[in-house]
Amino acid sequence: MTLKKYFPIALFIGIQAFFIQIIDQVLMQFLPTVGNLGFGWISFQAWAVYFMAGCTPKNGGRALIGYILGMISSIIIIYFGGRFSPTLGFFSFPLVLLVVVPLILYLDQAPLMFNFVPALFVGAGVFFGCMTYVPGATFSNIFITEAVYCIVGLLFGLKTITFRTWYEKKYINNK
Repeated sequence: MTLKKYFPIALFIGIQAFFIQIIDQVLMQFLPTVGNLGFGWISFQAWAVYFMAGCTPKNGGRALIGYILGMISSIIIIYFGGRFSPTLGFFSFPLVLLVVVPLILYLDQAPLMFNFVPALFVGAGVFFGCMTYVPGATFSNIFITEAVYCIVGLLFGLKTITFRTWYEKKYINNK
């Protein structure tokens, strides 16, 4: 495909990024955590995860399930790491990770909709980051916020593929 023919695809993605930022600036007024400065970056990560998952609505669903499982895994790790901290001190979180991470990896052998482990790790990483660096973060407000922004990103991934498929079929592959 020539650069000239690729331009509408690049422009469409730029327009989508424009709208993600607008959505973020609107959502930040309504989603939890005091002083929310926006979480549009989560949508951009989820958008990329949609492509990693295989660019289909079904695989987008797998990605969403992976994100949710990652958030749940993070809650379990944070909860038990804190619970065992008085007893185990420095080794509390490393030992909880030693137990939980291998169990999580068994999801790689789970049925199709539950086995997209990369999305789980991205979802868990986002959750850990928010819990560590966002003032006023709680399990519930970060779970809600991350889930909303993840869904936005996955939907934008779907829109990207839908547009590109339509465009290439109509203007590129038809000639």
